[in-house]
Amino acid sequence: MSEWFNELADTFTRCFIEDGRWKWLVEGLRNTMIITVFALMIGIILGLVIAAIRATYDLNGAEMKRKGGASYFFLKLANTICGIFLTVIRGTPVVVQLMIMYFIIMVNVTNGVLVAVIAFGINSGAYVAEIFRSGIMSIDEGQFEAGRSLGFNYLQTMIYIIIPQAVKVVLPTLFNELIVLVKETSVAGYVGVMDLTKAGDKIRGRTFEAFLPLFMVAAIYLIIVIILTKILSIIEKRLRKGERRGG
Repeated sequence: MSEWFNELADTFTRCFIEDGRWKWLVEGLRNTMIITVFALMIGIILGLVIAAIRATYDLNGAEMKRKGGASYFFLKLANTICGIFLTVIRGTPVVVQLMIMYFIIMVNVTNGVLVAVIAFGINSGAYVAEIFRSGIMSIDEGQFEAGRSLGFNYLQTMIYIIIPQAVKVVLPTLFNELIVLVKETSVAGYVGVMDLTKAGDKIRGRTFEAFLPLFMVAAIYLIIVIILTKILSIIEKRLRKGERRGG
């Protein structure tokens, strides 16, 4: 038993203490969180815009078509573009999108973290768009009538009445997208970004030890997911309390 413990301690020292290799994990964790946070911000903004366009077409497209005019043409065109975007992004692997962004679209950009943020942000936007669209479509149509009775136009009704209610509905699902996004960033190393997974792989390559570096990376991801899941649980409980009070 003591020999096994001493061997484990020696392996730990070789993997994380010698040459300050633990700093690679810190750098990788920092880059992973930067990519996740900013990609989610891009995803939320992009997703809201796409969701608003598609929901508007679903809700008002038929009426606007009967009236005719340029507004319907532009709405249909925007909805078609959004539909193609969602099909392409959701139908192709995120690692392929990342490499296309790095090696083709942003080939002159040397900041791999920035490229990863944009690539993951666009990918996340496609999924967030459908999350928000389902939330908007779940809101009772009477809320639109309430907005009109208050003198709001359609855009004001969406901004001040519909979207805030939709966000409350989809918040748990949106948090799950954040958890998925954290794990998806593990492929950022394909374009040379020192993310958490890449840091563990770099330690493995220098020490020829696979178990501890990869186990440590998996443990850190697990801790992040557990923390986010706990936060989600707290938010869901508060939302349920708020609904009961409102009822």
